[in-house]
Amino acid sequence: MNISLFLRHLFRHCRASGFSLLEILIALALMAGGGAFVAGKIFDLYYEGQKNSAKIQMQNLAERLKEFRRHCGQYPSTEQGLRSLIEKPSSTPECTRWNPDGYIEGGQLPKDPWDEDFVYESDGKTFNIYSLGTDKAEGGIDKDADIYLNEKQAP
Repeated sequence: MNISLFLRHLFRHCRASGFSLLEILIALALMAGGGAFVAGKIFDLYYEGQKNSAKIQMQNLAERLKEFRRHCGQYPSTEQGLRSLIEKPSSTPECTRWNPDGYIEGGQLPKDPWDEDFVYESDGKTFNIYSLGTDKAEGGIDKDADIYLNEKQAP
């Protein structure tokens, strides 16, 4: 009999108690703040992944350019561009060992993680490749900064 009175009292107390609107709003605000923090971290990780992907693609292009140089004696000029890896440049007639299949499998230049072309600069002896990054414009700071294969030297 004591147990049934205890259970009746317990259920009556549980039905009467609950959360106030203020307590619910505080809990929602805390969850929203935590969610914003987690989302920010996820976006940071996503950007780092894109940046690393761009660097890996540029390193792969650099390897293809080195192979081009072994066959042609110099890197393609800025004007000839990366297109020289899939089509023999007509302005380099002395390049008799150019690979007739090109230097990139599939015959298509890769795009950066933001679906833009990589920028290529060369004087024939050295080269640099870079991506314009998230803002798709030259320059920028933080996440909008350009991503270089070889960091650009100050003049």
